[in-house]
Amino acid sequence: MTTPATRAAPPSARRRSWRLPEEIGVILALAVIVAVIGIARPHFLNPLNLLTILGHATFLGMLAVGMVFLLAIREIDLSVGWIFNLSAVLTALMMVAGIDPWLAALGGVIVGGLLGLFNGVIAVGLRLPAIIVTLGTYSMFHGLSLVVNNGRAVVPPDQASSFFTTVSARIFGVLPVPAAVFIVLAVAMHLILHRTRFGYRVQAVGSNPEAAELAGISNGAVRLQTLVLMSAICGLSGAMYVGYRGAIDPNEGSDFVLAVIAAVIIGGTPLSGGAGTVIGAVVGMLIIQVISSGLIFFGIDATWSTFVTGAVIVLAVSIDQLVKHQRTRRAARSRDRA
Repeated sequence: MTTPATRAAPPSARRRSWRLPEEIGVILALAVIVAVIGIARPHFLNPLNLLTILGHATFLGMLAVGMVFLLAIREIDLSVGWIFNLSAVLTALMMVAGIDPWLAALGGVIVGGLLGLFNGVIAVGLRLPAIIVTLGTYSMFHGLSLVVNNGRAVVPPDQASSFFTTVSARIFGVLPVPAAVFIVLAVAMHLILHRTRFGYRVQAVGSNPEAAELAGISNGAVRLQTLVLMSAICGLSGAMYVGYRGAIDPNEGSDFVLAVIAAVIIGGTPLSGGAGTVIGAVVGMLIIQVISSGLIFFGIDATWSTFVTGAVIVLAVSIDQLVKHQRTRRAARSRDRA
């Protein structure tokens, strides 16, 4: 029955309904994990430890933010860890050569973007999935990094410069600068994905590439731009890592790709493409770091963290598939009733 109040409301207002954000499930999961560990080990909830966890999530989290865009177009970049490493190594070597650290950091971001351009040109030009191309460039970038750093850690000499003091500082004496940059980056990329033409094209290509082409969207251009964006973020993360840690180890980044992809999947970005959640990826990375830290507090060998990460991925994918199956069945029943 339609009431006078309902008749007075415009159709758009009647259709509008409040709903929970799509990331609510993974946010609740993070809260539950933190609560369980905190109850069993109260020291885990020490603010200093929580800030340490955030610091550990920062550099990997930046990569996860970029990987959301790739999964949204049904692509995966396996070389992100070595793009991070090579960008950081070249940033540090430019500093060793006497280049201003700020300019060297900018150079690291540009190097990352160029490595992504290399991946993208091959993938688009030869019409190959990015996962195949980056399976090869994974080893290429790894080998190139070992050549330029001679298999040793690279330590910039002048760490009293403003670049190092700025990146290693804490805002209000609490929040590390890289963590603040990570938060700003996540917010910016969330807005880009959901509020800009580029974000619309990314989701359109991932949802239905043929329909996107018919709508005038170049699949190749979007794939290329997304791979460059992903790698430029790797370069930014690598440059900031050098400023924060003061050095770059030759093996740093070797195991990044598993954690990055895991965070994105746990956060709710589907492997089938067409959608993505940057906020979910951030929370997913925090879940991984909280679990790794929790294992230490429970006295479990840290080597189990890789196993646990894989188990969480399997669980997240399984739940995602079950939810999709239930939605499909409900949609089918609705069509039958109609």
